[in-house]
Amino acid sequence: MTPRLDSSLAWKSATRLVSTNRDMLMAIAGVFFLLPGLAFSVFVPEPQMAPGTPPGEMMEIMADAWTSSLPLLIIVTLLQMAGTVTTLIVMTDPSRPTVGQAIRRGFVALGPYVLAQILVGGVLGMAFLVLVSGAAMTGVQAIAALVILAAFVAMIWCSLRMALVAPVLAIEAERNPVQALRRSWDLTRSNSGRLLGFFVLAGLVFAVVYGLTMMLVGVVLVLTTGGEVQHVLTAAISSAITSGALVYFIAMLAAVYRQLAGTAQDQISGIFE
Repeated sequence: MTPRLDSSLAWKSATRLVSTNRDMLMAIAGVFFLLPGLAFSVFVPEPQMAPGTPPGEMMEIMADAWTSSLPLLIIVTLLQMAGTVTTLIVMTDPSRPTVGQAIRRGFVALGPYVLAQILVGGVLGMAFLVLVSGAAMTGVQAIAALVILAAFVAMIWCSLRMALVAPVLAIEAERNPVQALRRSWDLTRSNSGRLLGFFVLAGLVFAVVYGLTMMLVGVVLVLTTGGEVQHVLTAAISSAITSGALVYFIAMLAAVYRQLAGTAQDQISGIFE
């Protein structure tokens, strides 16, 4: 029988994981999440657009900004992916590896993790393109809109089914990306709706906390600083909050994995109790 996700228990387990490993997680989050995010915010400023800029020109400005920032974005993304697996190892490995050991293992798993994401992105992107192109060929706007909506929902559903790839790579030490995807698909069976509700609720909480904090910080910084100093401080605080949210999200993935994996992972149950 497929286990049913208990989101309340998963949240309690996630917060316990974070509090138990706080010191190590702070170091890892600083290296893999905070510093890369801060560097991206500082060195890749948002494109400036004058009021009344035509839509076509706006798209060109956005495309140029995206192209120029792509190399740094790839580096930041790879670091965050390695940090995700490293964080999971620190949280769940009963052998209690050091930060250095966890980082090395995180980079070993980075290759399979990247390949798994490329496989998922490629398949979903191709399916979306085929469906939308086919709907557009009908010439009926209602059909095209319905197909785009259905494709979008299907992409979300598939993403939820693949949400546990990182825990599989970190906890089970799986190195075959296809097997990791298949394992995640099996673990999340009949729990897509619960996963969606769990992640959306956590995202809403983060959005509220982030918005209120940045609003207060913005008022203080406007009154006390200016220019580049204000920009850097704002980026640093924003990156710190986002890094903390990422750590909690990864802990949520670990807690969800533990529930859905069931008795097959009883050897690590002590970490979650």
